[in-house]
Amino acid sequence: MKLITAIIREEKLDEVRQALIDAEIERITVSRVSGHGQQQEIEVQRGKKVIPNLIPKIQIEIACNDAFEDITVNAILRTARTGKEGAIGDGKIFVQDLRECIRIRTGERGGQAI
Repeated sequence: MKLITAIIREEKLDEVRQALIDAEIERITVSRVSGHGQQQEIEVQRGKKVIPNLIPKIQIEIACNDAFEDITVNAILRTARTGKEGAIGDGKIFVQDLRECIRIRTGERGGQAI
C-alpha cells in the first residue's frame, strides 16, 4: 500500500481530480495549504530583505494499493504540470509506504480497507 501526497496549484485541482476519476481513483482527501519552495523570491524594500507571503496550494492525499501507484502518479503528473515543460511552482508528489490502513466502520485492514 502507498500514501501519495501531491501539492499542486489551486487552479489545477479540478483538472487533476477529473484525471484521477477517469483513472478510477475516486477516494481522495483534499486540503488547502500554503507554503513556498523555489517560488520564494526575496525582495528588497527600503534596504531590507522581505520574505513574501506564503503561497496558497492544494494538498491531495490518496491511499492506494501498490498496483495503482503508477496510475495515480501519472494522472497527477499529466494534469498538474503547467504547459509541456512545466514551471516553478507546479508542486511536488511524495510517495510513501503505508504500513496499515483500517476502516473504522467495519474494522477491515490492509488493501481491503482502502
